[in-house]
Amino acid sequence: MEEVISGGITAVPGIKATGVHCGIKGNKKDLALIYSPSPGVAAGVFTTNLIKAAPVLVSYRNIKEPVTRAIVVNSGNANACSGERGRKDAERMVELTAQHLDLDPSQVLVSSTGVIGQFLPMEAVEKGIKSACENLNEEGGTLAAEAILTTDTIKKERAYTFELSGKKITIGAMAKGSGMIYPDMATMLAFITTDISISKPLLEKALQESVKNSYNLITVDGDTSTNDMVIIMANGMAGNPKITEEGEEYYKFVEALNFVNKEMSRIIIRDGEGTTKLIEVNIKGTTSYQMGRRLAMGILNSNLVKTAFFGEDANWGRIITAMGYSSREFIPEQVDIYLEDLQVMKDGVGLQFDEDKAREILSAREVKVFIDLKMGPEEITAWGSDLSYQYVTINSSYRS
Repeated sequence: MEEVISGGITAVPGIKATGVHCGIKGNKKDLALIYSPSPGVAAGVFTTNLIKAAPVLVSYRNIKEPVTRAIVVNSGNANACSGERGRKDAERMVELTAQHLDLDPSQVLVSSTGVIGQFLPMEAVEKGIKSACENLNEEGGTLAAEAILTTDTIKKERAYTFELSGKKITIGAMAKGSGMIYPDMATMLAFITTDISISKPLLEKALQESVKNSYNLITVDGDTSTNDMVIIMANGMAGNPKITEEGEEYYKFVEALNFVNKEMSRIIIRDGEGTTKLIEVNIKGTTSYQMGRRLAMGILNSNLVKTAFFGEDANWGRIITAMGYSSREFIPEQVDIYLEDLQVMKDGVGLQFDEDKAREILSAREVKVFIDLKMGPEEITAWGSDLSYQYVTINSSYRS
């Protein structure tokens, strides 16, 4: 059973981090650094957008190496669509971090987030990397979590422990994401640290499986970014027998990792740009994960559904309509729909329901929609947000 503890990525033994202001953004922290003094293994999942930012390409290459020791992240500038200069700047961030920490450059990953199409102010970034390397500490996780934010209104960090083979395992996480949220991945970054001892192939498999059931089931606005990534780094300091094959210990770790990543996903959605409500869609009776995901994302990306929730209007017709254009695999005459415990559709036909109760349900900060297709054994849960006036305001002046 996972236990929530205070802290974020540096709640994990042996992990150091910090966040500093280097000058990319006004007077806010804009450069973060995560470091493991002991050699670790890492795994990552990256954006599927055809347009990939320079740091994504560099990290995608470096993460294939057997050892990862550090991750450097800047906010306020995406270093995307920046050509050869952008690639060289991402490489320079890696090289400088490695130089200051006495590492091989292949052991360093890099990430950026912010405005697309602008060059990094490298003189400021270089000073920031030097400062970050000099100020690494075992309580710097919160500073790092603050330094990766853009339009976020809150820092996003959590830490958890669980027991494995008689050893306490810790998982820490920090993330950023508020808008451009629609994975295969979204404009979101998540960095996870853990002290578990596990082989690199199994860490990769665990992360892929966990991302599929967490970050790839969230949406704010249906936009997939150029910079998205989720990175996990395991330093092995918990002292558990190294996990080298699938079995009870591996599955227990995957369960804990799912718990962490689902919670981080929900935090991202709660802080969605202009969001007033978190919408959770649970679909059971599907024949496959892919079918359930298509339907859930179709519902949660529908502007008509999103605005109905913002207006607290129990217009369930928008839900079934979004399902109808998202997939042709289900049988409309079998569908049941509930808003929390209030049934509004049965076997594909709308029901008379208590409008006052519906308004009360929809006035909550978090609203759950339950859908039963009665077709198969699979079940899926996805998370999204409503669409408010504030979302338009935020995104109409993002560059300024």
